[in-house]
Amino acid sequence: MYHSWLDRWDEKRAQRGDAVKRVTNFSLGTELAFPEAKSATSIQDFCALANQAIEDPAFFEAPELLASGFKKEGGSIRFRSGISTGSEENNTAYAKITEGGSTSQVLVVFHHWNADKPNHQLARYFARRGITVVEMALPYHFERSRLGSSYADYMLSPNLGRTIQSVRQAVLDAKLLISWLKREGYEEISLLGMSLGSWVAGLVAAHDARVLKAALFLTAGSLADMVWSGRATRAISESLAPAITLGDLNRAWGPLNLENYKKGLARHDLALQIVLANRDTVVLPQLSKRFVGQLKNAGARPDVVELNCGHYSLAMPPNLVFAGLNLQRLLSHNFKPMR
Repeated sequence: MYHSWLDRWDEKRAQRGDAVKRVTNFSLGTELAFPEAKSATSIQDFCALANQAIEDPAFFEAPELLASGFKKEGGSIRFRSGISTGSEENNTAYAKITEGGSTSQVLVVFHHWNADKPNHQLARYFARRGITVVEMALPYHFERSRLGSSYADYMLSPNLGRTIQSVRQAVLDAKLLISWLKREGYEEISLLGMSLGSWVAGLVAAHDARVLKAALFLTAGSLADMVWSGRATRAISESLAPAITLGDLNRAWGPLNLENYKKGLARHDLALQIVLANRDTVVLPQLSKRFVGQLKNAGARPDVVELNCGHYSLAMPPNLVFAGLNLQRLLSHNFKPMR
């Protein structure tokens, strides 16, 4: 009875999100993902460029840090984004910092798609335990929202290149933020990513050895599979389905697929935690479990936490408590990844 009620609650929450989402036109957007490409007019051309990006270690390299570009005012940080887009308001990155009273440990948080505010409760909880929390606004969210848009339609969309550009922008901005935090004296860098934010956190952890701990909540490996099958992305999948196959979408969004970077996530000095929801209709549990299996095959030993709830009801007690306690365990200094 309780779980049936939970499922209905999750569905109602998903329906509220549907109210603002729109089916839009499919587009390659090659110049957005791969600005140096001279010509790519077919999906085959796009997939070839995507495959090159997977093999290119510079694709997720951040530009050189300019300390003068960082402005800290009270509890906020802002700096110039690592990528310039056509939306000027999105070209300044923002983060909210909640001091934990020490520079020994900092937790960088990446929120879910279409979040409308930082998670003050989470930030205060860990700050009281001596961990500084920095919540970075993803592209097209919060202060970075695109003028005239009612949701973050440019962060995740049927424009293949713009989606790659947006996620790549989030990764480069996060790496710039980490450089600034290290310069400020913070020692241990940990990441928390939730839903779409978990893809950002996973890509950062896979490409930045300065990250020592990463918690990926409600995650999977293939962003393409998630978008194609997920409850929250129906408007996008309806736009994609007439124009592209799932196989081609997986190839096109290969640079965003965490399964392609499993070796980076399996490095010996990274403590990795995966929290999945067995009743999730947004990130299907079978996708999450396939990702966990691939990580283990690559040599990783992730701390896997399975909760019997849905995507949105993870935020409800007791699931929120279980997830929070497991995150606290990961962040404890005596936590060691299983090897």
